[in-house]
Amino acid sequence: MPSHLTMAVAAISLAVCGTVLHADTHYPLAIENCGQTVRFDQAPQNAVALGQNSAEIMLLLGLEDRMAATAFWPSAVLPELEQANSKVEVLTVEFPTLESVLSKQPDFVAAMLTTLLGPDSKVAKRSDFETLGIPTYLSPSACSTTLDASDAYGSRDELWSMELLYKEIEDLSRIFDVADRGQALIADFRAREAALRARFSEDEDLTFLFWFSSPSPADDAYLGGGKGPSGYIADVLGGTNAITTDADWPAVGWEGIMAANPTVFVATQVDRNRWDLDTAENKIAFLTTDPTVSQMEAVREGRIVVMSGAAMNPSIRTLYGAEQVAEQLEALDLP
Repeated sequence: MPSHLTMAVAAISLAVCGTVLHADTHYPLAIENCGQTVRFDQAPQNAVALGQNSAEIMLLLGLEDRMAATAFWPSAVLPELEQANSKVEVLTVEFPTLESVLSKQPDFVAAMLTTLLGPDSKVAKRSDFETLGIPTYLSPSACSTTLDASDAYGSRDELWSMELLYKEIEDLSRIFDVADRGQALIADFRAREAALRARFSEDEDLTFLFWFSSPSPADDAYLGGGKGPSGYIADVLGGTNAITTDADWPAVGWEGIMAANPTVFVATQVDRNRWDLDTAENKIAFLTTDPTVSQMEAVREGRIVVMSGAAMNPSIRTLYGAEQVAEQLEALDLP
């Protein structure tokens, strides 16, 4: 995993090669974001990040001193960001209230999901901040989904890609006037993505099933949909998602999961402590002891790998998750 030192070396190397030139942001700045034009008179000094991805991008850009607070953390912060993150208040690891966000007197609010900042959000609408003169930013990954009444997280017509994330990093680095740091981070991620693809050849028979969590063993499981970040992870590792729905977060019963018959079962670790099956340990215990589910080929053959649940959200953590699965995949006895 890249450290701040790695990023600094990358930035210097790129500058020496002449591929990146330090470019100050000129204010007022106008950013096109999710069909809206957002204007900034100066770089934010008291930002609130709604969602782990928004927060971790800011931290990777070295902006902890300009962050008032964060919220909504399904998993623990990246280890290399723990020290920087300790300087920033966490409102809650769940959905915050609008009042708690406004209490920090933010001059900028960025969010990773429409459920955090969208027309039907349980937290706030963008207009709630705009009427107060507070600019907002919504992740391009969230804007790329089609929302409907039956699915708050939306569905996708095409496979999610890191290009949406690179756009987000570029935008945020311009907003905060740290464009050189943004380009160094994007270059690092592009190199890691290319390295992963080079390690694995395409295998049409290799399928993955990504299990985020379930309220209980009797309930449907929340899985990674076919064209979302989980589908991207499967693709970068040479395979496909065993769940082919367009929805980013389908809830599927165990009969449907067994019918999908994945080659590899990805059990995620979710750190929020909401349900017993948030933890990878409890997921694996259920998979291996349930009389019916334990008979799935992937379970019988021990083809279960563990990944951070944050990687299933469209975020920087998706690439980390792909790397995490890659290390375990090479050790499996695949058919």
